[in-house]
Amino acid sequence: MGEDEEHRRLDNFLMSRLKGLPRSRVYRLIRSGEVRVNGGRARPATRLVPGDEVRVPPVQLEAEAADLPARPGQLEWIRRLVCHEDEDLLVLDKPAGLAVHGGSGIRLGAIELLRKAIPHGGSLELVHRLDRETSGCLLVARRRSSLRRLHQQFRDGSIDKRYLALLTGGDFSSDSLVCAAPLRTSERRGGERHVQVDPEGKPARTEFQLLRRYPGAALADVRLLTGRTHQIRVHAAALGHPLAGDPRYGRADDPIVHHAGLSRLFLHAASLSFEHPRDGRLVTVRCPLPEELAAVLGRLDG
Repeated sequence: MGEDEEHRRLDNFLMSRLKGLPRSRVYRLIRSGEVRVNGGRARPATRLVPGDEVRVPPVQLEAEAADLPARPGQLEWIRRLVCHEDEDLLVLDKPAGLAVHGGSGIRLGAIELLRKAIPHGGSLELVHRLDRETSGCLLVARRRSSLRRLHQQFRDGSIDKRYLALLTGGDFSSDSLVCAAPLRTSERRGGERHVQVDPEGKPARTEFQLLRRYPGAALADVRLLTGRTHQIRVHAAALGHPLAGDPRYGRADDPIVHHAGLSRLFLHAASLSFEHPRDGRLVTVRCPLPEELAAVLGRLDG
């Protein structure tokens, strides 16, 4: 492994090398011990250093994403969704329903479309991820050096990530809610990930500040202090206030879906604040609440 891959997670390193291989398959290769780092087993989160030897078994790759054509209008559409851009990074206002990357039956994700739409945009790499159902700020690095510095900020917890979420249920006893329950991720058949509160899980902390109450719901500003899979969704459910429109961790009889016309998960990555990787200046990028979510709040007001 070369110096340009220093401190990169093993899972991200493999996905950059095994393009076309579903993410779930990459994780199975690591967890089964088929992938070896310096002759030994490793975890997906293992950080690589220059000189590490990574051995991978022969795998059958799907068609390279670079070889798959975009559908008519897709590249112009994804280009219009870029809400901040400079020579080191860009921020995409990702819509709900768009996966951040392809694989597992997803033809092209946000990062593949961006690479096609900006062919000379540098080495475009995801800095973090959003669930497919979540909309909002998605940070993408255009240089390997920028990716390393932004990853360090995520590890340090110095990037301020804010979400807007609609919590269901009444009896909100306080304007501020905090959940620090540890979380464990399991993988179900077909690579589907499921997360649950578990004392043996990884530390996680989410802060909810209520902005406005509605009948049977409340809009919250959410501060994410760790970056676990499905963290906001699982922590909200653990507090007894699952997110509106959440098909996995939410209510089967969700009143917001039935009475306010909500047709998606009400979770939006509203803003990111971080130090610019080139000169350290503070950058804050905001993505407005999508029209379909604003319309739901309007109906609740009515």
